[in-house]
Amino acid sequence: MITRLPAEWEEQDGVLLAWPHAESDWLPWLPMVELVFAQIVKEITRFETALVVAADGERTAAILSAVGARMERVRIEEIPANDTWARDFGPLTVERDGRPLLLDFGFNGWGLKFAADQDNLITGRLHRAGVFGATPLETVGLILEGGSIESDGKGTILTTAECLLNPNRNPHLSREEIEAALGEKLGANRVLWLENGYLAGDDTDSHIDTLARLAPDDTILYVRCDDASDEHYTSLFLMEKELHALRTREGNPYRLIPLPWPRACHDDEGERLPATYANYLVINGAVLVPTYDDPGDEGALSAIGQAFPGREIIGIDCRPLILQHGSLHCVTMQIPKGVLS
Repeated sequence: MITRLPAEWEEQDGVLLAWPHAESDWLPWLPMVELVFAQIVKEITRFETALVVAADGERTAAILSAVGARMERVRIEEIPANDTWARDFGPLTVERDGRPLLLDFGFNGWGLKFAADQDNLITGRLHRAGVFGATPLETVGLILEGGSIESDGKGTILTTAECLLNPNRNPHLSREEIEAALGEKLGANRVLWLENGYLAGDDTDSHIDTLARLAPDDTILYVRCDDASDEHYTSLFLMEKELHALRTREGNPYRLIPLPWPRACHDDEGERLPATYANYLVINGAVLVPTYDDPGDEGALSAIGQAFPGREIIGIDCRPLILQHGSLHCVTMQIPKGVLS
């Protein structure tokens, strides 16, 4: 039995999102954040299907239609959700013996920080609704969020020790047992661990998709802090050293492309927010990149364009998203080719 976790840049059927609603923590900023979601869906539907979980399908459809989303590529399912972080409760799709298989890992609100009882049921409910056609679903007795791992599609997983080895996830498993589980379920035959790197205001215990991202042709895009007075400087400097020490399967250094460090963003209480350009989403023919009305925006778009030549690089203002401590990649989960009905 051969199992493989596709890379994000491989062909997709669509992208899963969960629409923000008034019963969630988005209530104070709901109109503003709905517009960000609408812009994301609008861009996705230029290239592929947007699968949207929403409490009020009719209202959601009206908003999407008003911004110019291609509604023939929008599929809305009315399913309850606690929140909007589809990257972490959505299905991880692997190929098993060449056929797609949906894996429904446990989601515990990033170590029991937030309620996740409805979010944890979304993948199963979508499957029972027939959204994934004949694609089988396997429930996995392991806590694992999609934002905590990066795959090159060839058996290499990049992750952080801070998240996967955190006792608030799978305290009964050692590093070696986690690696074995990633091998069994995702086909990982090589796990690259980063011991350093974090973002202030991040609730995920250092998800890799906020820090460093695998890209085609043995490339890694990563956040770099050049401000020695910034609280992140030492940790990100040590992470950069780790990245330089990593080797490809052939024993060569990775091609490293640094991403700019945006100015510090704070909420109304003065808490720092986790603005990061690493939280981009790769879709068919394009890359959607979070921007923050920052001088670093253009440099980030350019750097990501270097890693994904031939794709349209599209910036989306994600300042509203970081108010709840996530960004663009966090609210999306790609569905690989051959899965949607």
